[in-house]
Amino acid sequence: MTAKKLLFKLMLCLLFVGCASSKKAKYDDYIFHTKKEKATYISSYNNSLKLWGVPYIEEDIKTSYGTAHVVIAGPKNGKELVLLHGMDASSTMWYPNIKSLAKNHRVYAIDFLMEPGKSTLTSKPLSSKEIVIWYNEIFSHYKLKNFDIVAASRGGWIATLLASQKQNSIDKIVLLSPAQTFKFIDKVGKTTSALMLKLFPSEKKFGKTLNTFSSHPEKISPVYKRQFYLANKYAKSNSTMLKMHPFSDDELKAIDNPVLVLIGDHDVINSEESLERADKYLRKGKTKIIKDAGHFLTIDQYQHINEEIVAFLK
Repeated sequence: MTAKKLLFKLMLCLLFVGCASSKKAKYDDYIFHTKKEKATYISSYNNSLKLWGVPYIEEDIKTSYGTAHVVIAGPKNGKELVLLHGMDASSTMWYPNIKSLAKNHRVYAIDFLMEPGKSTLTSKPLSSKEIVIWYNEIFSHYKLKNFDIVAASRGGWIATLLASQKQNSIDKIVLLSPAQTFKFIDKVGKTTSALMLKLFPSEKKFGKTLNTFSSHPEKISPVYKRQFYLANKYAKSNSTMLKMHPFSDDELKAIDNPVLVLIGDHDVINSEESLERADKYLRKGKTKIIKDAGHFLTIDQYQHINEEIVAFLK
């Protein structure tokens, strides 16, 4: 194991152990410590969802592992498009992109049930196999076949996991700054701001984290910024990041879908090495570096990203 990988694992262990012991859960909720904190977060979520600026509906789907919350937008006769958000970001994160994505697609934005959002976990933490089962139950509920996926950060890892399964109904995939997908975190030292935010949440640390992960934090809506901060302040962390290892050569070769991989030139999670590996092992892969962008591609250069996604999905 390289020094970078070891440091990364140590950081994550400190993060999850620290957060688990920082507060004692007062009621039975996998994500939130108290009902009041959850209510405050959900109120902020609702305010952020209004930023979408397009008609949408929210639905709760019962699954084997809990309730899946899905936000649906776009024409009913449009090609189905699933959105998988980044860590702690929830489906509201797509507010800079949804108008473009929902113009010709029927969009299904799914809150991951082991993170802050409106999906709720009623079982123990899910394994990778169970994560696949959970998403496939949602896809089956909506009878999704030959659908596209746009996924960011941790969502990109999940999308790759789904695509690597021998039997799936996915067509095209767009991976935006996928975390832990092609290689381990590139600039581990710079991501310590996120670690410190989780351990000792404060507005100051939150601002520093945004400056690290975004090349244009001034573009982030104050409404969404509030929700994202509450996700970091109130939500319990979980150990799922520890299980997110880069995919093997054979796993990537097994993906037969057309895949577009986009990363920012200032991304602290990925580097050109990520794209080199994607180019080498994805059979139908296309890669591109987005200039003047950090890890938060969907905000830093949202207009450019929207154009890239729409063109690829045509």
